[in-house]
Amino acid sequence: MKFRRLSAAGIAVSFGLLLSLALFGCARQQVSEYKKLKYPKLGDIEVPRAERFIVANGMQLFVLEDHELPLVNISALIRTGSVYEPPNKIGLASITGTVMRTGGTTSMTGDEIDEQLESIAASVRTGIGLNSGSASMSVLKEDIDTGLAILADVLMNPVFSEDKIMLEKIRHRSSIARRNDSPQQIAGREFDKLIYGPESVYARQTEYETIDNITRDDLIAFHKKFFAPGNVMLAVCGDFNTREMVTKIEEVFKKWERREVLVPAVPEVRYEFRPTVNVVRKDDINQSNIYLGHIGGLMSDPDYFALVIMNRILGAGFTSRLFKNIRSREGLAYSVFGNYSANFDHPGLFYVGCQTKSGATVRAIRAMTDEVRKITETEVTDEELDLAKDSYLNSFVFNFDTRREIVNRLMTYAYFGYPPDFLQRTKSNVEKVTKADVLRAARKHLVPDKMQVLAVGRPDDFDEPLSVLGSVNEIDITIPPPKQQ
Repeated sequence: MKFRRLSAAGIAVSFGLLLSLALFGCARQQVSEYKKLKYPKLGDIEVPRAERFIVANGMQLFVLEDHELPLVNISALIRTGSVYEPPNKIGLASITGTVMRTGGTTSMTGDEIDEQLESIAASVRTGIGLNSGSASMSVLKEDIDTGLAILADVLMNPVFSEDKIMLEKIRHRSSIARRNDSPQQIAGREFDKLIYGPESVYARQTEYETIDNITRDDLIAFHKKFFAPGNVMLAVCGDFNTREMVTKIEEVFKKWERREVLVPAVPEVRYEFRPTVNVVRKDDINQSNIYLGHIGGLMSDPDYFALVIMNRILGAGFTSRLFKNIRSREGLAYSVFGNYSANFDHPGLFYVGCQTKSGATVRAIRAMTDEVRKITETEVTDEELDLAKDSYLNSFVFNFDTRREIVNRLMTYAYFGYPPDFLQRTKSNVEKVTKADVLRAARKHLVPDKMQVLAVGRPDDFDEPLSVLGSVNEIDITIPPPKQQ
């Protein structure tokens, strides 16, 4: 028998081939074994305990020491919001919240405040949103007296200077002029109106006229109505001694007289489940932005925890059914999303949606509707349930990554009347969710046959007329012009 002598190069090639085969075999074994890996259950999260105080004038404090850095952070919640502004002056709350800081106080102009804060590398901000007002301060420990004095002055003594009001009005008018530039923003905004109603405090929008109606006296009256110490909560976190900090806060706010503020409950949402088909014509684009859905729920609903998991399985992230089936398998969308949202004090929204080429609009609507229907008909798989729960729970620790977040969340729960350990309860209740819970919650809260459909795009290019889905309502998004002065 004759043997052929291999060259050094041949030996190297042969060895490399054998090594590759061996590594491939190991890789195959690893691929087949990774699903058998078992991970221990997440341990309980130890949350630092914040102390709660009510000072003499009625202001509530939530205080948590954090000596890691020589900083002090204070956040405030004020029981107010745009839900309380009159319908002919939409934008009043937002402008009030901004100008109470930029417009200065009885002792300093806004520009002087800016200069003083800049000199000590500090910040003070204010604002008013949908259902709360807010203020915040961040300052070095050594400058706490200066920063705290400025924060108190801004909250108690704003002067609302006319020049800063005018600047803020210009900003709002500019926003109104640009609000139809983005199809995605149009879709989200108009879908809110479909669900809550165009005149609802949860969906209405500023117009040139409502901004023009707002006067300095309106800002002063709005501030006076809602800003009182008993209507304010402060979350205080940083490098300090708790008792000393409480004393400082009492001292700096002692001239803010206690008075009763009667804040009404937020308006209720009355929703009627009904299927509708709606379109916003935008002829300058070649794709459709689509939303389908109906009213959502409250975070206080016992089904909230099952809905969190259902939401992840249906529409949240790359592993969701919508992503795998609508985008990857069917190729119907550039992006696809879904969300069952729940709010603290009023119902959120349930929606699924996507961005797709115009010629796939109706097909995408049908496909997404099918996915919603399927999750109400049969149980999710074990793999889907485990993946959704792991995804939620593995990111849960980031709710506690700073002490500042912890104390702010505690204040938020108190503001909306939720138990202080609501987040910890969420973790334990999510861990208990079963496939049966997901199906029961989906059947109770999702109504696939009564979803409202909204498409923003060019109807002439759709694969089928929207009328095959039902009677079509065309939404007019023309911006009313400002009134002539």
